[in-house]
Amino acid sequence: EKEWEGAGWTGQPLLVREGEELFLIQGAYDHNLKKLYASNGELVWEYAFDDVIKGTGTIWYNPDYPEPENRMVILQGSRLGVGNYLDSDHIPSYRAISYLTGEELWRHDVKWTHSYSRDVDGSALVINDTVYIGLENSLFTVFDPDYKNAEMKDDMLQPKIHQQLRLYDMPDVENHDHNVVTESSPSLLGNRIYVTSGAGHVYGYNLKTRKLDWDFYIGSDLDGSAVVTSDSCLMVSVEKQYIKGKGGAFKLDPSKSPENSVVWYYPTDSTDLLSWEGGIIGSIGINDNYTREEEEKLAAFIGLDGYLYVVNHQKLQPGKKVPGPDSTTDHPTPELIYKKKVGPSISTPVFYENKLLVATYDGLYLFEYNRQQEFVLKDKFAAPFEATPIAYNGCIYIASRNGYLYCFSEEMD
Repeated sequence: EKEWEGAGWTGQPLLVREGEELFLIQGAYDHNLKKLYASNGELVWEYAFDDVIKGTGTIWYNPDYPEPENRMVILQGSRLGVGNYLDSDHIPSYRAISYLTGEELWRHDVKWTHSYSRDVDGSALVINDTVYIGLENSLFTVFDPDYKNAEMKDDMLQPKIHQQLRLYDMPDVENHDHNVVTESSPSLLGNRIYVTSGAGHVYGYNLKTRKLDWDFYIGSDLDGSAVVTSDSCLMVSVEKQYIKGKGGAFKLDPSKSPENSVVWYYPTDSTDLLSWEGGIIGSIGINDNYTREEEEKLAAFIGLDGYLYVVNHQKLQPGKKVPGPDSTTDHPTPELIYKKKVGPSISTPVFYENKLLVATYDGLYLFEYNRQQEFVLKDKFAAPFEATPIAYNGCIYIASRNGYLYCFSEEMD
């Protein structure tokens, strides 16, 4: 037996405004999903899952719903459940919780597939009244979140499933020894939803045909989500696993065929950390929403090699090419703006106005940068972090592996 505390990867809290009050929704390693006052951390309610909560939830907001208490619903996953095993009959590791009351509305029984996981780490994408998510059994699942349309199966009220598609090919199962886990969150760009799979693929799901019709194969385990840039490209982080070359960061243009979609690749150094060999675990942070059209667009990522990298994701190094994950195909590489040793991390860097928040196993770093892209370290708080922070109205919220949820601000009432 082991006592768990704090929060880990991805562990990013949700922030909700009710009138003049701010609230946080935080999943934790004590198995509980919590609603807290953002101002002082006071607990409003908590709902107990069967296991550790790692991923960040999604809030489905339906303002016209007849029941006020169910107009906001939290869609949240967890690990498979204490006492459960991969071959257990039922693993209801994905659930809908009323934001207002903390009461369960339904639970989804995650199937056993060729994947060695039945957890749920990813955050769902909601488009109108339909939800899209890649579960860790690597089934891309499309469903109706409304509990009134749910069906009673195996003594559980379960959501109505519209479609489930496999995010792996059978050769991937053997090559990855069943590690074809999907831990990322889906992203919408144009008429496709993009999702990265631990089987080594970046898939595009066509909303019109309801089929997977775009497949960029990398071969490594992919943990981070496909981040959509302002120039309609995808930023994809690559772990160093099952590949001959180095892990790193891709920029892909999905308007082109997969074989012609690489804009650039930036490799990071390999390393030996816990069970990891290198590359990038977390997603890639971008500053596109904080810049004017003519200003440089930056991307930030943290390697398991312990370095923070900041690149201009729209500018290439002239004439330079680097080997890709397969070690043989050369790709253009972006202009490096800033690099600093911050310690290994599986978190995602977060841009906020002219600041950059970087959470690592060594601590939380606060950087500031100017229009000349000159970065200065403003502060550091020492604690072990795996989770990703959020920033709002001058405050930073982040949970640590040490058991605490923190709020940092220059000025607190």
